Amino acid sequence: MTRPLTAAQRRLIDAADPGTGRLRGTPAQLAALVGRGLAFRHPRPPHDHFLTPAGHRIREAEPEPEPDPAETERPAATGVFAARVGGEATPPGAGPAARLREVRGAWQGMLELRRMTNSDGATDRPCGWERSHLVQAAALALEAAGHRPAGADPGDGGYRVRETPQPEAVAVYEPDGEALRACAVTLEGAGWQVGEYTEPRTRARYLLASPRRA
Repeated sequence: MTRPLTAAQRRLIDAADPGTGRLRGTPAQLAALVGRGLAFRHPRPPHDHFLTPAGHRIREAEPEPEPDPAETERPAATGVFAARVGGEATPPGAGPAARLREVRGAWQGMLELRRMTNSDGATDRPCGWERSHLVQAAALALEAAGHRPAGADPGDGGYRVRETPQPEAVAVYEPDGEALRACAVTLEGAGWQVGEYTEPRTRARYLLASPRRA
């Protein structure tokens, strides 16, 4: 079970710079947020700390009420956004409009993360976080652009993003050929190199996508 944020951690996130997500706190506090995936340490001096997209999502969310002592056995909400990779047995509980706001907010946070961590400040190509979270990064680009993720039933259609044995590459499946090509256009626009291939055994068409470096 993911531990809920402490009151001090929540105050630190709420006090982050509204434009850049820059954080101020003790080294221990900042390290704790980094360990939870809510902040990152900038690689260039003075090595300030900034919110990740997950950290931005928590700051934008309504504060969680203080837990009722009688309900301590209930799982705590993490507030961490996760893009739909397709094929989830249980889709997000938020309604379509609320989910769209969440996805768009997460994508804007990702663009800010690119600006802060790419050495030249570029936002048109993936950053280090995306390279280390390939499936989530590609899924976020697709969902934010309005593509429909697949449900639990493979026959329902929709995209599915999956890991591959190749380094820095994900596979995107979509049974509808036109929708598959639209996914390719979206990923290319989001800074990914994309090729379309056919699986030898099943003859299914799929995309192989890798984050562009330049």
